[in-house]
Amino acid sequence: MGRPRAFLEVSRTEPGYRPVEERIRDFRSVERQLDYLQLRDQSSRCMDCGTPFCHAYGCPLGNVIPEFNQMLYKGNWRIALEVLLSTNNFPEFTGRVCPAPCEAACVAGLSTEPVTIRQIELAIIERGFEDGCLEEKPKRRSLAGRIAIVGSGPAGLAVADTLNSIGYDTVVYESAPMPGGILMYGIPDFKLEKWVVSRRIELMKSRGVVFETGIRVGEDLSFRYLNTRFDAVCLACGAREPRDIKIPGRELANIYFAMDYLTGHNTSPAAESGGDYHVISARDKNVLVIGGGDTGSDCLGTALREGAKSVNQIEILPLPPADRASYTPWPAWPVMLRKTHAHKEGGKLLWGVMAKEFQGEMGAVNSVRCAEVVWKRDSMGRPISPSEKPGSEFILEADLVLLAMGFTGAGSKELFLAEDLELDQRGSVLADSEGRTKKVGIFAAGDMARGQSLVVKAIADGRRCAFAVDSFLKGRMKGFDRNC
Repeated sequence: MGRPRAFLEVSRTEPGYRPVEERIRDFRSVERQLDYLQLRDQSSRCMDCGTPFCHAYGCPLGNVIPEFNQMLYKGNWRIALEVLLSTNNFPEFTGRVCPAPCEAACVAGLSTEPVTIRQIELAIIERGFEDGCLEEKPKRRSLAGRIAIVGSGPAGLAVADTLNSIGYDTVVYESAPMPGGILMYGIPDFKLEKWVVSRRIELMKSRGVVFETGIRVGEDLSFRYLNTRFDAVCLACGAREPRDIKIPGRELANIYFAMDYLTGHNTSPAAESGGDYHVISARDKNVLVIGGGDTGSDCLGTALREGAKSVNQIEILPLPPADRASYTPWPAWPVMLRKTHAHKEGGKLLWGVMAKEFQGEMGAVNSVRCAEVVWKRDSMGRPISPSEKPGSEFILEADLVLLAMGFTGAGSKELFLAEDLELDQRGSVLADSEGRTKKVGIFAAGDMARGQSLVVKAIADGRRCAFAVDSFLKGRMKGFDRNC
């Protein structure tokens, strides 16, 4: 590397966030970005580690991190961009919303702070857009074969972009008014502004990808229609079956799934262009978010910006340790306490708490009876089973409850079963590691096949699935059986 000892001589620099009193009044991106000189210093911290666990273990995409760090340090942005795009279709997404497991696996982190890989990645792709490098249309072969992709979230976009770059004609079907899936409809603007998604969609269109929006496969179009007009079909509709909670009072009004709340609010302009979204307002309400993950944090941040009277977030898992838990040794993704920017803006996050009963009057919720939880742990210290702490019940006022407890499957089970697609025990479409289902010519990618996960993992899975589709089509052209 350019400066082998820089990780010891140069401190890690975080870009930080806009001031709370400023960002809480709008929905613009909260995170700042380092300037190019700062980033050059940060890229120099990438050490000559021999075995770069950042991309060999940490990154689901296998980004070649040491190489693009070195190119950035040398000032060769163009080659850094080429290296980055060789493994990652959408660095502008991962550079904004990825939790950076690569940084958790950075070898420099064993003795000091890890390299700011996510910020460097984001800077490289944004510099590429600024310099017009992305506007240059790459040479594209024209191969026999048309592929339909159902769903335009990160996995579906990765399938379409990868197959299009290989040389196939790709058509993406999306039920919503605009492409983007969770990138457009689930992640708030303060984490991922929608112009970033729209910019990529327009770029893909200019390179030949066709988007058909407002179309529900299974209703407006049948699988049979797709099978007769396309050489392969890839399902990438995400995990759409939200996890519910079965406690007394669940039938009361003003209890919603988190994604219904986020979808209606974050993309309310989409309703003006043909979408039918119910906007749920948190203004002047006591809000309770059940679930302590990223989606719950997104709900908290959104509710605060809407002007909620109060926001509480409860998580049944115990409070994580301040530092890496002993049962998640390096380079594993560490279990440790993480506070998002939203948690620094207001509201309360209560750990080791479960909801026991929704209470209300006039048919609507007005409070939730909760209790503290004690966790039994295994020999390594991992929490394995919860039990209620005697005498710990308490009441939280809540006239709006948002359920952010994750997802349990792909949804539309009747449709998939009618098309002879097998589902696993989680309700996800059954497919092998490369996305092949038991039905010839039908593939599944992303959360629909793997269950709820990260955007970066969905992109990686979409890429794997695209290469499997390519092998399938080439094998068929050679006269091989479709399952080869």
